[in-house]
Amino acid sequence: MTTNKIKLSVLDQSPIRKGGTATEALQETTQLAQLTDKLGYTRFWVSEHHNTRALAGSAPEILIAHLANHTTNIRVGSGGIMLPNHSALKMAENFKLLEALFPNRIDMGIGRAPGTDRLTASLLNPSNQFNPQDFINQLYDLENFFHDADGAGTVYQKVKAEPHISTVPSQWLLTSSGESAMFAAHFGMAVSFAHFINPVGGRDAVEEYRAEFEPSADLKYPKANVAVFAFCNEDEEKAHRQQALMDYRFIQLETGGSLAPITYDEIKDISYSNYEKQRIEVNRRRTISGTPEQVKPKIEALAAHYGVDEVMLVTYTETIEDKMHSYELFAEMFGL
Repeated sequence: MTTNKIKLSVLDQSPIRKGGTATEALQETTQLAQLTDKLGYTRFWVSEHHNTRALAGSAPEILIAHLANHTTNIRVGSGGIMLPNHSALKMAENFKLLEALFPNRIDMGIGRAPGTDRLTASLLNPSNQFNPQDFINQLYDLENFFHDADGAGTVYQKVKAEPHISTVPSQWLLTSSGESAMFAAHFGMAVSFAHFINPVGGRDAVEEYRAEFEPSADLKYPKANVAVFAFCNEDEEKAHRQQALMDYRFIQLETGGSLAPITYDEIKDISYSNYEKQRIEVNRRRTISGTPEQVKPKIEALAAHYGVDEVMLVTYTETIEDKMHSYELFAEMFGL
């Protein structure tokens, strides 16, 4: 159990509101980054999704540059770069350039899932075979390109990722099943468990990661955080509306395979089947929602359960005002 002060971070997926535009969603992401920077949050990550009209974040490496340029202290990064969609060399160059522009402020969160459907993934990278060994090979390439490896007779002797810089972006592997946590342990990377995707088995995965961790040039000791859907408001009715919207979004994603912008008024009278009600109960384990008095002990319990001192908040709301206020309340309750 952790006894350290809890640090808070942000994962924002640039959701497009009902009747809104992608430009507006990205402007809201920028506003949130600036607010959480001022409030003292530790890091701000943006995600990679493709072929969905509900989310505007398709190229985190571009958005990171914009956000880092509009903030001062907060670390900015990807949550994550879906590495099988890309060339390891090109991603090494992208993040070395970001690190050169914003030294010691860049995180490279790396995921193995495509962040989309198989057809779209095959178009993003026609050579993607969805093979775990290919992902491991990419991680190996990434490490060598980041550190300007020069092994005789290897490709790294002839090809370098530019620009040449003295620092390296912080590297995190994202996991919701635990397998990538073992990759992180092997490569000496930090790990972020996506409790907001899978609320089962995370503690065991993080504990095994710590037990198997092998120090690297970039990280001497294991480092982990946990990400959860979270919302806070003094008004219990607003918290209830938010939870109802999240309940619907989970069902929408499970039954339709995609998300569409929705408002509370559109779903407030929906009747769910018994199976859907069961799924709602299961999915609520992925969320923390309520008043400050209700959510603070839940966040503390989540951090203690994982043995971490950093919780990453993922927040969807009907209005940008409610979203910003939620992050203000979390900052206040944890004394950032």
